[in-house]
Amino acid sequence: MAVTPPPEPDAARWSPVPPHPPTNSGSGRPGAQGWIRRRLSGLRDQYRPRPRVTLTGWTVATLIVVALVLLPIAAVTLGIFGESSDTWRHLASTVLADYLGNSAILVLGVGALTLLIGVGTAWLVATCEFPGRRLLETGLILPLAMPTYIMAYTYAEILSHTGPVQGALQLVLDPSVTAGLRTGLMSLTGATFILALVLYPYVYLITRASFLKQSGGILETSRILGKSGWSSFFKVALPMARPALVAGVTLVLMEVLNEYGAVKYFGVSTFTTGIFRAWFSLGDTPSAIRLSACLLAFVFVLILGERAQRGRARFDHGSSRFRPVVPFQLQGWRAWLATGACAIPVLFGFLVPVLQLVSWVIGVAPRALDARFLTLAMNSFGLAMVAGFLAVVIALLIVYSVRLSPTPLLHLASRASSLGYSVPGAVIAVGVMVPFIWIDRQVAGVVQSLTGGSVGLILTGTVAALVFAYVVRFLAVALNPVDSGFERICGNLDETSRSLGSPPLRTLFKVDVPLLKGTLLSAGLLVFVDVLKELPLTLILRPFDFDTLATRAFQLAMDEQVAESALPALLIVLVGTLPVILLNRLIGRQRTKGSYG
Repeated sequence: MAVTPPPEPDAARWSPVPPHPPTNSGSGRPGAQGWIRRRLSGLRDQYRPRPRVTLTGWTVATLIVVALVLLPIAAVTLGIFGESSDTWRHLASTVLADYLGNSAILVLGVGALTLLIGVGTAWLVATCEFPGRRLLETGLILPLAMPTYIMAYTYAEILSHTGPVQGALQLVLDPSVTAGLRTGLMSLTGATFILALVLYPYVYLITRASFLKQSGGILETSRILGKSGWSSFFKVALPMARPALVAGVTLVLMEVLNEYGAVKYFGVSTFTTGIFRAWFSLGDTPSAIRLSACLLAFVFVLILGERAQRGRARFDHGSSRFRPVVPFQLQGWRAWLATGACAIPVLFGFLVPVLQLVSWVIGVAPRALDARFLTLAMNSFGLAMVAGFLAVVIALLIVYSVRLSPTPLLHLASRASSLGYSVPGAVIAVGVMVPFIWIDRQVAGVVQSLTGGSVGLILTGTVAALVFAYVVRFLAVALNPVDSGFERICGNLDETSRSLGSPPLRTLFKVDVPLLKGTLLSAGLLVFVDVLKELPLTLILRPFDFDTLATRAFQLAMDEQVAESALPALLIVLVGTLPVILLNRLIGRQRTKGSYG
């Protein structure tokens, strides 16, 4: 039997030198030699093996987990294609414009104020030396520990006709002048200022880190060329920090869209309050789903805008040797002006409300410290610990799977698993409730057909549903630190362990986890505090007659029992200061290291 010889390779494809190679172009390198190098480089890239999707146990487990995490978002997205109800048509024709307008005004107002406060204080703390700078660089982060709904009703009570501000002002002003203070606060404008006081640390943290990463040589060169301090700030430092500014403001705007407690207390109609109204007051699930889809679209527009603005922009400090910024010593009235500018946000964003809470707690502690309060604390801490542990375990699974098989599919799944943090809590709650109700109905139908009996709700309205929603919402909070921790571990350690016969699971627990112990604890702590403060998600999904510190504090405030709400509120704030201190220590290393390791 004749064997057909293989075809000859294409000469144009395999010949290293063409019949007439290019001539020297005068660049100092022979044309033929440069062409050969480019040709060989292209062949190497063309025939380099590409990573393939291998269905290992790690890959399958990761894809299943990510699919479950994306289930609530998919449920809300698909729910918009369902049949609309009369309630939805009524809402769309009457209040939908108010929801959209108020949400847009909050987004623009809070975004502008947080930029002003966050960027200004970050520049002063990172590049200037003035009295109290070291204390204020930590104090400026503290408002992150203050939930917005606690801040809202605390200031509303401070400015009430029986509050300390009214009493002091009435000594020097006419009572008719001071009567409108609380009324002015309980409005869209007041909500904008309250949210800005609480959320500006997002911009401050990221922008301060960006300023610390900039090389001092560039700013010194700008000053040598005759630019003033303000001119160097606006023309050099601020453009280089633009990606950080956009990232910080995007986080702020997502928190604004997630807000429920403060806007509800102030009587401002937004998408979040509309979702609660449609779900609880009107009992119309399709309307709640459609409002959630509208809010989800609003959030995705913000995300796409941030990605488009950032593009592929990259910034370099311009030198192979990084030299951190040396703080400029301010003198005289300029130094004290900088101290005052940085102290005002700390004073009104943290110290004033905390002192007010402490004064209330002193008065109500003898009767408020009872068995019910201990139950609230156990409920809150138990939920936060379980959710934090599960979030860290899932983040460890996802990151380690990508490390074992760095395929495009797993990279995409890892990024998609972080979407929950971008989605408001009320939307996550509705997205969890819809499929869980469907599953409960299917199970009830099967049991009915097999036994003739009925079963109650298995998933809906349970602690399991609440924990699942927490993990979906805050998985990104654990995923980012765990991913950064793995990047600091040399990959040769894993390869050496596996070459000695250890399977991936044993390598993970014997090699990686001990090295990541601090990172895992930090990630769990961040999730713990976020779960402790979460309000809208908990209000929708909590089991019947099940309260947490957050829901109890909010309910008491809504019932005008503000003093009684101070004890659970103060406990939330005190626990929330722990990750604030942790964040400050991590960012503080930038001044000496010049990078985030």
